[in-house]
Parts: sequence; C-alpha cells; structure tokens
Amino acid sequence: KEDEKPINEVNVSKDIQRIIDTNYLIITPAGERKEGLEGFVYWCNKTKQPIEKTAQEYVKIINRYKLFKKEGIVDGTNKIKATFPNTCLSKLYYLDFYSIERFGKTKLGQLLLYAKQSQNTKFIKEIINDIKPFVNSLVKKWHIDAIGFIPPTVKREVQFMKELERNLHVRLAKIPITKVKTEVSVPQKTLSKLEDRIENAQKTIVVETQNIYRNILLIDDAVGSGSTINETAAQIKDKGICKGKIIGLAITGSFKGFDVISEV
Repeated sequence: KEDEKPINEVNVSKDIQRIIDTNYLIITPAGERKEGLEGFVYWCNKTKQPIEKTAQEYVKIINRYKLFKKEGIVDGTNKIKATFPNTCLSKLYYLDFYSIERFGKTKLGQLLLYAKQSQNTKFIKEIINDIKPFVNSLVKKWHIDAIGFIPPTVKREVQFMKELERNLHVRLAKIPITKVKTEVSVPQKTLSKLEDRIENAQKTIVVETQNIYRNILLIDDAVGSGSTINETAAQIKDKGICKGKIIGLAITGSFKGFDVISEV
C-alpha cells in the first residue's frame, strides 16, 4: 500500500531495534507470526502510527515494565496479598505480564494465547523451553520437593497444562490436582466478580494425596485475580499436605494492582 513504510526505510537506533527484536511479537489475522522490528512495522502500518516515534514510546514502556522484574521474573506477592488478606501462597511469581498498556499482549502473552487457543504444539514447546530455567531456579531457591499444575477448565484436544506437566521434566513428586466435571463448564475468565471466581475454585478444584511435603511449587498458565491458585493452596494447607511454603508461578499475570507496589 502507498501509505505503508517498508522496513528498509525505518530509521531507529540499534538499541531501540534490539529491544523491539527481543520483546515484540504479533500474530496477524491471517495467522502469520511476525517478530521483532518486522512485526512492529507491520503493526504500526496497520494502525497508521508513525514508526520511529512509536518505537521510542514502545521502548519507554518496555523499560518501565522491566522495573517490576528482578532476575527476569515478576514478584506478584504483594498484589495477591492485597486481593486476599488470608492468602495461602508464601510467594507468587509471574514470568511476564499478559499485556501492557497501548501495545496489548506481550510476546509471552501472544505465545500463550495461541498455544492454548490453536493448540499449537510448536508454541507450547517454545514456552516450555523459555520457562524451564525459571522453574529450576525457583525449585532450587525455595527447596521445592513437590510440584502441582493447575488443571485446565476449557476442554481441548491438546491441553497446554498437561503438555507443560509432561515436558518440563522436573524430577519432583507430583501433587494430583483435578478439575471436577460439572454439568456446565464455567471457565474462570468468564466470571467478573471475585466472589464468583473464589466459589468456582472452591467447588471445582480438588487436591487429593496422602503424602506430606516440605515446600510445594504450584504452576498456572495465567493469573488474573489469583482465585484458583490461592484456593488450591488453601486446600493443600487445610489438608496438611505442605508443612512449609507454597510458591506460586504463573506464566503470565495481570498488571492490574501493581501500581500499589511501593518498592518499585
């Protein structure tokens, strides 16, 4: 199109291009994967935004969100404690936010969305490879001796969480966590009220084991309110399954509520 600027005419610094190449990913309406500067130029042309100016603004926002990361991971503990005063998680971490202001879903957010919705095994393997070092780091840091995976709520032929559980290859005891089959399946994301999300988690998530562990790592794909992962932790505590700490890890989490974190 005449008003679209080709990538070879884009004038940005090497530092800006490096940050965009590292962080930007878009899946087009036609199902094409466009990464880095190529994807960013595509998005700017599509939304009729000046590329160089928008690139500078994107880098500023990316750098601001980076302030919430320590050693490449976001600590969401303060947020969930503000939501649930009696939270049963000792810590909650996100590998990244699901989306950021103005520019929408993060790279990891895009990968997670399409890994689940299109049941894309290539995306699933890519996410697993990306998160494995962080999982291993948390296992070592918190002396984890058992791991649990929050079960999916939407029926799919290829289940992301099941693939994650099979392919992370973490040599730890597995905590059996199941989703109770109900007459009507109600995904958490369809519930807007916090009390409804809590009720959903309380009545449909079941943790059953006779074993007792020292420290447990719970993994979820995405955390919005934190209801499911916190209620799962509550069951684990109530049943005496964990005598130490329960650490939560989400691949992506909501940014809402992070403006109250004082140390950032």
